[in-house]
Amino acid sequence: MNSETMGIFSEEEKEILQEIMNIAFGNATADLAEAIDIFVVLSVPNIRVINIGELSEYLRANIEDSSETTIVDQKFQGDFSGSGFLVFPTGAKGNLISLLEDETVGASQNSTESKPIMEKEFITEISNILIGACVGKMTELLNTFVTYSPPTIMQGNSNEYRFMIDNFDPKQSAIAMKTVFQFKQKNIEGFLLILTDQMSIGWLRKSLNDFMKSYE
Repeated sequence: MNSETMGIFSEEEKEILQEIMNIAFGNATADLAEAIDIFVVLSVPNIRVINIGELSEYLRANIEDSSETTIVDQKFQGDFSGSGFLVFPTGAKGNLISLLEDETVGASQNSTESKPIMEKEFITEISNILIGACVGKMTELLNTFVTYSPPTIMQGNSNEYRFMIDNFDPKQSAIAMKTVFQFKQKNIEGFLLILTDQMSIGWLRKSLNDFMKSYE
């Protein structure tokens, strides 16, 4: 974590949050590997506290500004509220399609008419698994639960980053939790970003301390 994060969380809270995110992201990739039988490699999660006013700059720095960048947004609500973003950068879509074709059986399923629909459903399903398993495991460890909104798929464009942060109060801060992942067999890279709102920071600090106390 960076110095901004250390200003919000104590050293002990920081270590526990990092470990919980390691478990949550690991759980997400295990679920995906089971679902589509492909090995997923994760980087160590990076956690930052960001002022919402700086969030657009953060997104521009992390998301390639290209019409070919695919971004999936799935919001979650509860004690732990925010959005999960799955980002596939330029060039990944073709490899995703080849992954889909490996999973598809039967000539009728490979028809030209059905392929665009199947691509969308396939990307949505990957997002459901990764975001749902990550957020779900994190909230399970912290003794709460969330509900999810249907995922939204959009093509990356800096003009649309406003859409990604509309639900966040510009006067407040958010926690950004990011990990880079790779589908090793298909050379597909992207990243999973979890953004939570200001209200979640207070809840998260309390829950992290309760989590630590349960092991004392």
